[in-house]
Amino acid sequence: MPLWIWVALGSAAGGVARYAIARLWPTVPGGWPLATMAVNVVGSFAIGWLSALLASRAAAGGATETLRVFLMTGVLGGFTTYSAFALETVTLGSSGEMLRAAAYVVVTVVLCLAAALAGRALGPG
Repeated sequence: MPLWIWVALGSAAGGVARYAIARLWPTVPGGWPLATMAVNVVGSFAIGWLSALLASRAAAGGATETLRVFLMTGVLGGFTTYSAFALETVTLGSSGEMLRAAAYVVVTVVLCLAAALAGRALGPG
C-alpha cells in the first residue's frame, strides 16, 4: 500500500481523537482552550517518545517507514493542531484578553517543548 494511504488513515484517526477530546472538554468563553493545549502537549510527548523508539528499532532493523509515517505524520499530525492553537490565541486576544492570550502561547510552547524533550528522554535508546 502506498505510504500516503497510511498517512491518510493515521490522520483520520488522529483527527477523530482530537475532535472527541474537544467535544468532551469544551472551552468556556474567555477561558484557556485546554483541550487544544492538552492534545498538543500529549502529542509533543508522544512524537518525542516515538522518535526515540523508532530510531532504536530502525537501528535494530525492526522499524519501518510505514509505521513512522502512519504514527508520526498521520496519527500525531491529525491529533495535534497548530492552526487551532493560533486561532484560539487570536480569539482570546481579540476579546481583550491580551495577557491571557500571551500566557497561553508561552505556557503551551514551553509545555510542548518540555513534553517532546521528556518523550525523547524516556524513549528507548
